[in-house]
Amino acid sequence: MDEVYKFLKKCGAYYLATVDAEQPRVRPFGTVNVFDGKLYIQTGKKKDVSRQMHINPKIELCAFSGDKWLRVSATAVLDDRRDAKKSMLDAYPNLRGMYNEDDGNTEVWYLKDASAVFSAFGAPSKTVGF
Repeated sequence: MDEVYKFLKKCGAYYLATVDAEQPRVRPFGTVNVFDGKLYIQTGKKKDVSRQMHINPKIELCAFSGDKWLRVSATAVLDDRRDAKKSMLDAYPNLRGMYNEDDGNTEVWYLKDASAVFSAFGAPSKTVGF
């Protein structure tokens, strides 16, 4: 998990894929945090991505840096604890203009049953689970 976290932080942006009915949806994301021994992402309840994860929590992340890329398949699990939200927003203080841990909109999700594949051109892939 730490290796995945470090790669995503290094990239700065990654792409999150969800399913909306039968149509895949992909969008850039930038939040990733480790809290309570789990890898978290953040969004707002008012967004389509939140609605999609509530209906079908199966997600994938993809990130690319240099000649290496990462794909993560996981189940997103909502964590409504104030401490989890606060930890994320403390890690990304620039989001505090739009979100706060008590606003009723901020959501943090941890990744469960994750399978992460690190790949690089001309090199064997490496798979880790967390």
